[in-house]
Amino acid sequence: MLQVYTGTGKGKTTAALGVAFRAAGYDLKTTMFSFLKDDPEYGEARAAKLLPGFVLKQVGRDEFVNFYDPDPVDLQMVRDGWELAKKAIADREADIFILDELNIVMATNMLPTEEVADFLAQHKDKVEIILTGRGAPVQIMNIADLVTDMKEVKHYFSKSVTSRNGIDH
Repeated sequence: MLQVYTGTGKGKTTAALGVAFRAAGYDLKTTMFSFLKDDPEYGEARAAKLLPGFVLKQVGRDEFVNFYDPDPVDLQMVRDGWELAKKAIADREADIFILDELNIVMATNMLPTEEVADFLAQHKDKVEIILTGRGAPVQIMNIADLVTDMKEVKHYFSKSVTSRNGIDH
């Protein structure tokens, strides 16, 4: 099935990782493609080595991405990451695929939504696919089997609390 976690609130990637954690209890394999993130010190990158059957592939760079005028390097990394993800999904290299931040990649036209939707529609009945990120396009939500909209009600960042290791990244 195709699951989508989107919205302005915290917890989209965390929800997807919760599925991977649960799946590990049943010896299922999860591969996570982390678009727009390439920091080996992120909590999920550090923990990936500890969870059986979990593989993390960081396919972005750890720098600010200008979504209004993306650097050609970012566009190429997104395209290369998408091609790797498509191959892994088509070859069924895992039971679950998490495409982290792919929603915002499509919402900002770094990848064509129609291309992604067409591919996912062909493969969502063969493996579990989870998309995370703000701004999930309507076309993606329409083909999804589950959509969760994380809504921010209150966030401690508004009180100038900085990102905390192991809690926020």
